Amino acid sequence: MTNYITSYCHILSDECWVNGKKIALQDSDDDITKQLYNYLEMDYPKFFKMDRLSKTAFLGAELIKNNNLALLNYKDDEVGLLFSNPISSAETDLNFLKSYQNGGMPSPALFVYTLPNILLGEIAIRNKWYGESVFTVSENFDAAYFLSYCNMLLNKCQEAVLCGWIKNNETFLFLVEKEDVNQLNLQLSLEQLNKIYLKKIK
Repeated sequence: MTNYITSYCHILSDECWVNGKKIALQDSDDDITKQLYNYLEMDYPKFFKMDRLSKTAFLGAELIKNNNLALLNYKDDEVGLLFSNPISSAETDLNFLKSYQNGGMPSPALFVYTLPNILLGEIAIRNKWYGESVFTVSENFDAAYFLSYCNMLLNKCQEAVLCGWIKNNETFLFLVEKEDVNQLNLQLSLEQLNKIYLKKIK
């Protein structure tokens, strides 16, 4: 059975690309996450409470969704989430540790994000996607892992899988479906995954 990459995006420290096309953001000194939030014209106050890992994953999901309206047609248990990164939630863990060192009070707002899979919860709640969700830790982007796990989920229980390799300054998300709904002509394969991953990652 052939599955297809139907949308993908890269979010870097100072630019964003969707399906190979650069998004024109307004000139600003704001962080890329705030620029993208404004670009998407969002009204989601909870966004500002998220840690950076969750923000970039959340924005990537919004960009994918906006470029693939077919996602709106799936039932809430038909979209799976498959994410990975090399450092878990280490940056937020350190910030949480600092919040109660030297007699300070631990920050509940930071504690929530000391598990990397919380970002999956943020995406799921926003979109009501309650299919399979997995977050793993890997030293490098592992195309073979995404390929095999995606194919397994699509063959057994999901109609679409949103995948993400996510670090604070390097985010790559891609959507895999059973049909080439966006006609990008990108069959899911090791070669194709590595090609589009490396396209904009610096």
